[in-house]
Amino acid sequence: MTTPDFRPTHVVPKDGLPAWETPDPSRPTVPLDALLPVQLVDRFGDWGRIVCANGWSAWVDGRLLIAVPQAPPAASSPLTRTADPRPLLARVEEALTSYRSATEELAAGRLDGESFRDRTQGRRIGVVVDGESLWLYDGEHERWVYCDGTRLSTFAAEGDPASATPERTGEAPKAQGQTRGVREPAPDGREPTRLVTYDGDDQGDA
Repeated sequence: MTTPDFRPTHVVPKDGLPAWETPDPSRPTVPLDALLPVQLVDRFGDWGRIVCANGWSAWVDGRLLIAVPQAPPAASSPLTRTADPRPLLARVEEALTSYRSATEELAAGRLDGESFRDRTQGRRIGVVVDGESLWLYDGEHERWVYCDGTRLSTFAAEGDPASATPERTGEAPKAQGQTRGVREPAPDGREPTRLVTYDGDDQGDA
């Protein structure tokens, strides 16, 4: 039975979604069905607390929920673009340019191995381009996003959702040698050759 004031804000991804009683990966509950409408009512780090139409509530990985389109803007409002890919593209380009500069200095002998690691530490980038399709690693939110040229959408997220903690808020550096990736079909059914995330800490001495 649907509660009278239920207004869905998101839907569950097409593959369904695990759910937890509390924002704790050790306490799973009944998983959510694919494309189930839900209302996001609270956030705690990557976690999101959702309410279903029947009033049942659970915690999920909020990064993977798909937002329900809102009412169109008034005619007098300026046009906006949802999830504009350009800011993330600019950050990836900046990180790649910085890494290339460091490798050139390393090759020219102006940097030693330790200095190279210091220059590249903490940088994590990942890019796959296949025609009009683009996969980017969003290090700020620890997820892969898919771009069709006009907008970004979450493609895959890393690990369990993380709670909001002072350490996470401060963006503590990743453990040395940590490299992650995913290999899943794109939204249009095609599959990239590979998805690889670069971690600057993986580079050894030159």
